[in-house]
Parts: sequence; structure tokens; C-alpha cells
Amino acid sequence: MEKSTGNNSKIRNAIIDAAIIVAGNAIYAAGVVLFILPTGLITGGTTGIAIIMNHFAGMQISTFIAVFNVIMFALGLIVLGRKFAISTIISTFSYPAMLALIQKAAGDFVLTDDLLLSALFGGLCIGLALAVVIRVGASTGGMDIPPLILNKTLRIPVSVSMYAFDFVILVGQMLFTQKQNCLYGVVLVIVYTLTLDKLLAAGAARTRVEIVSADPDEIRDRIRSGLDRSVTMLHGRKGYTGDETNVVLCVISPKELYRLEKIVYSVDPDAFVIMTRATSVHGRGFSKAKEYVS
Repeated sequence: MEKSTGNNSKIRNAIIDAAIIVAGNAIYAAGVVLFILPTGLITGGTTGIAIIMNHFAGMQISTFIAVFNVIMFALGLIVLGRKFAISTIISTFSYPAMLALIQKAAGDFVLTDDLLLSALFGGLCIGLALAVVIRVGASTGGMDIPPLILNKTLRIPVSVSMYAFDFVILVGQMLFTQKQNCLYGVVLVIVYTLTLDKLLAAGAARTRVEIVSADPDEIRDRIRSGLDRSVTMLHGRKGYTGDETNVVLCVISPKELYRLEKIVYSVDPDAFVIMTRATSVHGRGFSKAKEYVS
């Protein structure tokens, strides 16, 4: 019975993840159809290559992306293995399908012909779409795959080859695109890069606090009872006096910072407090449910 329940849970989670990946690719396709193609902005990735092929060879953008994605998927399967392929297969087929579907539905509809608005909202759509797909541990396929292959075979850092590919793709579009559109296309790339970074870090950022005090045990107990946060006691030695001391280490959410400061300084007004931003925290109380031990 328990095994059956576990299998049902895995199937349900897989279906939810698949739906999220499809939704992410739909958002990506909508951003391309509504903001990039009508205004002639340049962009990176598979879509950028498709725009180049459309201009020089007259190949339909959605068709090229479908063929290119399948080829990249096959290479990824051969070089990177089945596990990678499973996480990529949905995006490989859903993005070109969504692109063709939205293009057909939109027809000649133009939401805006303002280049700045198109760059901003197109960048937001792409950044959001990429974040949604990456958050569930999947890949968008296409031009995400060559950098991973180069990293595995030649040990070239993924970020280096990814930026190099995007640079070449952008330059290729600059050959036939108006200068103004090129500049706004760069804005588009910057916007979706920043959006992606911010959304991937959203909700995961925490504050790491280290407290040096004459009464670390009292501060520890007050944090546990007042904030329901666990702490770690680190052994240290004061640099000036050489006295041994305990340093209270605690990770909290930003909204708990004010309450923590009140607790610490109510116990020891002379406490030495160090606060640093932790971009991501995993474990009990954060990425996992709290577990209380009596």
C-alpha cells in the first residue's frame, strides 16, 4: 500500500513538472511572437539562429527550431546520457509547437511597435520562462546543449561557451538588422539575463548571522524559543585577549532580522554581530520541513 502511494506521488509530481515545463515554454514562445519577431529585435539562443536562417534561407522559424532541437536532443542523448535527455525531451518538442501555435493564433496582431517596451517585456517573458523551466530541474534544450557537450568533452566552462555562442548569434543578426534594433536587442538580452538571475534566487536568499557575545548560551536559547530557529555553536578564541568563546551561528529569513537583533541586544548590548547574505540555503527549516527532537 505504501509502495503504491509512493508511486502515485512520483507520477503526480512528474505530471506537475511536465505541465510547468510546457507552461514555461509557452511563456517563452509568447514573448518571442508578441515582442521579438514583430519588432525585428535580435536575440540569442536557438531563436536567434532561427531568425538568421529565416532571413538568409527563408526557413520558417518554428520549423527550423523543431529540426534543430531534435538534432541537439540526439547529440545530448549520445554525449550526455539518458538522464539528461529525459529532462530535456519535453522542451525539445513543446517550444517549437507552442511557437507555431501562438504564431498562428496571433496572425497579424501586433501588441506594440515600441522597441523599448518590446525589449523590456520580451526580456521579462524569456527570463521568466527560463526560470520556470530551470526551477524544476529541466533544460530548454536547443542551444543549451552544445555548451554542456563542450564542457564534458573539452572541459570548457559552460558559461564561457554559452556567452561565445550567443555573441556569434547576435553578430550574425546584426548583419541584416537596423542599428537601433540591434541596440534594443542587447537590452533584451540584458533584461532576460537579469530576470533569470533574480527569479532563480527569489525565495532562496537568507541571512547568515554570526554572534560573538559574553552570553552565547542565553542568546542561543532566546533565538530557539523566540524565532523557532536552530543555531550552531562554533568554538572560537578572541584575538585580543586570547579568551575562548562560543560564536552563535544562525541562518534566518530577511523578515526575521529585526526580531533577531532585538533578541541579541536585549541579552548583550555589546554583542558583536556579523550579517552576510546567503544566496541559497538547503536543509531542515528551509528546503525541508522542520524536525523537532525531544
